Amino acid sequence: MNVSIIGTTGYGGGELFRLLYHHPVFNIHSVHTTREEIPLNEEFPHLNGITDINLEHIDPEKIAKHSDIVFIAAPSGVSSKLVPAFVDKGIQIVDLSGDLRLESDEYRKWYKHEPVSDDILAKAVYGLTEWNKSNIANATVLSNPGCYPTATLLGLAPVVQEKIIDPNMIIIDAKSGASGAGRSASKKLIFSEINENLRIYKVNEHQHIPEIEQQLRIWNDNVGPISFNTHLLPITRGIMSTIYVKLTETYTTESIIELYREIYKDSPFVKIRPQGNFPEIKEVSGSNFCHIGLHVDERTGRLTIVSVIDNLIKGAAGQAIQNANIMNGLDESKGLEFIPLFP
Repeated sequence: MNVSIIGTTGYGGGELFRLLYHHPVFNIHSVHTTREEIPLNEEFPHLNGITDINLEHIDPEKIAKHSDIVFIAAPSGVSSKLVPAFVDKGIQIVDLSGDLRLESDEYRKWYKHEPVSDDILAKAVYGLTEWNKSNIANATVLSNPGCYPTATLLGLAPVVQEKIIDPNMIIIDAKSGASGAGRSASKKLIFSEINENLRIYKVNEHQHIPEIEQQLRIWNDNVGPISFNTHLLPITRGIMSTIYVKLTETYTTESIIELYREIYKDSPFVKIRPQGNFPEIKEVSGSNFCHIGLHVDERTGRLTIVSVIDNLIKGAAGQAIQNANIMNGLDESKGLEFIPLFP
């Protein structure tokens, strides 16, 4: 199957190219940009001697004619202008931006852009892979989840759906590497600003808040507003989402771990850690895995959930490919079987 990538010059698009380059079924037919048409290896010198493919301008008719899937890794606000050009052209769309994740009013409020039409939103399937496979399998327009929501929702899903926590007390302390901010130049992202530093940002205002709340309320309509804050780590890639919830009854750590293992037993990329063992970002780096550690504090009746992912893979390109696999009747692990990098 031929695929095209739009937005190949960003970190997410670069990871899409890297992963799809080795995919046994998907073949990279073309890569596209809104900027200068140059060889991709000029934008990414590490590809010298590997590929001589050229970046092309975006021609939806041409792309739809030659490819079966288009992955759109453009920024929010840009992607929403591209998606309509591909709808109803017989090509599958996998969008990695936030433009198809929220209802129009919420999107306008949190992203400060004009949303796509309600008709297109109605076609878009939310691609949290482990929890929406049947709908993903029939999708033609796929909205890939955000990186923070992926780590957070995978961590929260079992206890929210089983309704064993207080739905009005969900606190999320999330941290990400600098690649999550994208590849554009920014004073706050230069080495001397982030090295040996830890910065909180978008305090109680992160655009992923409504995405997380929206999905939590689909699982349990009693869920109230969450407390969600994000921090920038002095590392390149990875997310750790540490989540605090109040249990409604007495549970042991062992019983919660068993619940998670049972629920995720058929999810090849979600790994539940043994009791007393908590995941680190380094342990999932370069992979499509999500590792989850759990601990019940019997003194307070609270459950601590630690969920880690690679923000560029499970939080973006890897999950996009996982979803595309399912959309095309392939094993969801196809092309993603590699183990994490360590150290």
